[in-house]
Amino acid sequence: MARNDKIKTMSKFIKPFSQLSKTDVKIAGGKGASLGEMTHAKIPVPPGFVVLAQAFDRFLAETDLVVEVEANLNKINYKDTNSINKASNVIRDLIHDSKMPLDLQKEILAEFKKLKAKLVAVRSSATAEDSSQASWAGELETFLNTTEKNLLGKVKQCWSSLFTPRAIFYRFEKGLRNSKVSVAAVVQQMVDSEISGIAFTVHPVTKTKSQMIIEAGWGLGEAIVSGQITPDSYVIDKTDFSILDINVSQQTKMLVKKGSAGGNVWKPVPKNQQEAQVLSGKQIIELAKICAGIEKHYKKPQDIEWAFAKGKFYITQSRPITTL
Repeated sequence: MARNDKIKTMSKFIKPFSQLSKTDVKIAGGKGASLGEMTHAKIPVPPGFVVLAQAFDRFLAETDLVVEVEANLNKINYKDTNSINKASNVIRDLIHDSKMPLDLQKEILAEFKKLKAKLVAVRSSATAEDSSQASWAGELETFLNTTEKNLLGKVKQCWSSLFTPRAIFYRFEKGLRNSKVSVAAVVQQMVDSEISGIAFTVHPVTKTKSQMIIEAGWGLGEAIVSGQITPDSYVIDKTDFSILDINVSQQTKMLVKKGSAGGNVWKPVPKNQQEAQVLSGKQIIELAKICAGIEKHYKKPQDIEWAFAKGKFYITQSRPITTL
């Protein structure tokens, strides 16, 4: 009996990607549900699991933080940035200082061991994410190159990132203040990417549906997502995968893994690579075909994050383009 109870508990708070699909946004958030869906569709997704939103809800309930969080949110004057910042700091400190239930800690670490990965990416995944009324892209936090030692702390930071000043204001702006919004944490085997980037399966500027744009840079993708480097950009015709335009951008720095202790560090790009085209023509076409396959699977234009390591492309995220 005890063993069965243990299995039930596992499935209640943690699910590997293989047990999730696009219908699980309410428990795994937009990112978690999408990674599960792509895993089933045999898209090259690095393995991982999701600490479901129920785990965060339980943490809040057991630490009696629900009332304190609400009280601090209710004090906010949304016209005053300082008021939002103050509430954010107080709430995030409360979450940081409260202890995660011990059985939950053990389950997360046991699931981590199954991945047989030294380093993982930990990504926040809001349960109201990518719905028709709101897209949380860029509002919550991601932690790359996380070690087993730092894992539980980073999961809690993902939880508390539901209360960054940006996320608090975003919820107010979108009229979600009284809606149930929770957060799951995606834990995914880290790809030590030599090259990474994003792709839009419809041209985001001209809105041309037959064209796709791929952006590529050296090192980890966070550098591009955060806007700290200007990537190469390639325009591809989706009808025959011909390359219509190549725009090479000089890149002098790249974000890379710091070392075995985890974390990231900026390093200079080797001189001979600084003005070189990041992806070859053959690689651009190979990646474009993977991205077109993802769009076909979802039957909607997609905003995709990808990584390239040891001769292979990996997809680390895909969400619908919400700006078309």
